[in-house]
Amino acid sequence: MSAAFACRLSRPGVVCSLGDDLETIGQALFDGERGLTSSDAFTPGHPLPLGRVTGELPDDSQWPKDHRSRNNRLLALALKRLESEIEPLLKHVARDRIGVVIGTSTSGIGETEQALAVSGREGALPETFAYARQELGAPARFVAERLDIAGPCYALSTACSSSARALASARRLLKSGQCDAVIAGGADSLCRLTVNGFISLEAVSDKPCLPFSRHRDGINLGEAAALFVITRETGGIQLAGVGESVDAHHISAPRPDGSGAADAMRQALAMAGRDPAEIDYLNLHGTGTRLNDSMEAAAVATLFATPPGCSSTKALTGHTLGAAGALEAAFCWLALDQGRLPRHVFDGEHDPEIASLPLATTSAAPARRLRHALSNSFAFGGNNASLLLSRTE
Repeated sequence: MSAAFACRLSRPGVVCSLGDDLETIGQALFDGERGLTSSDAFTPGHPLPLGRVTGELPDDSQWPKDHRSRNNRLLALALKRLESEIEPLLKHVARDRIGVVIGTSTSGIGETEQALAVSGREGALPETFAYARQELGAPARFVAERLDIAGPCYALSTACSSSARALASARRLLKSGQCDAVIAGGADSLCRLTVNGFISLEAVSDKPCLPFSRHRDGINLGEAAALFVITRETGGIQLAGVGESVDAHHISAPRPDGSGAADAMRQALAMAGRDPAEIDYLNLHGTGTRLNDSMEAAAVATLFATPPGCSSTKALTGHTLGAAGALEAAFCWLALDQGRLPRHVFDGEHDPEIASLPLATTSAAPARRLRHALSNSFAFGGNNASLLLSRTE
């Protein structure tokens, strides 16, 4: 794809553990305020720090039962925060020319867990149960039906890179001429399957996570929804480049040398026509696990002679899995819009065994104006994605 192709990212609609309006989210992001709460909702008797959304979500009791899920309630609030972008879009663009691409990994699995608990006690699934809401395409279908749009509509599920790839896919739909606008992003909600699955991998910390610390011992999990309206407009903040690679190294562990991750970043830079030295901020995948942080530090050191200021925002929100790519693209959007770096929060003890990174641990203003930001998302199976956002004059 040509770097000259214009692909504008609207002001995002976001709901996460930091809040559901950009002003509140931005303040927490730049001040380094963790949005974690201790809960044993998914691990009875064993509380964990989780990035739970604690604010009020839209009521789904009158929705078709196929749509009644926490994922869709998160998406409905994110859509509400996008109203100022969506309303003119629906007036001026044919509805069959507007696409929907959503990244997710949980869909409605939490509601299926609840239904199975009922059937275990009572011998039958409750009348409210609808298998369709746990299908991975359900969140995309929900957005399309809620807005009454009829363009291409699908979901991507590549674990933690899902919604980064959704944004990349939206760019392709615009580039190919199949759509004139795409509503794209991701959503994932916390559930027992996710939390206990990561526990079984011994990847979860029972303390607030410490990305890139010598004492890091695992991730905190979170939930979120983040959406953009993406169009072929010039100006504003552009999705200037995307990079995608697959390691095929291990079902859950990353390739230790970070070569696949570096390749995804390299592709994004090439598509945008940018040199590594031009990047002003790097949003690290930064899960806080031993293997991921070591791999990512190696990948960054391979690509950047002098890395830019960088941070892992998962210390603030928890790892929101399928929503993480879009959520952290929204954080990059905020960084470029506000000219500030999201804070990196950890114990200050850098791991001497991995490549050193200039972590943004203070709220001091950056030395130069922020023009270009790169965001990394690395998933199970070595499914890597990098997004390059650029602010135009």
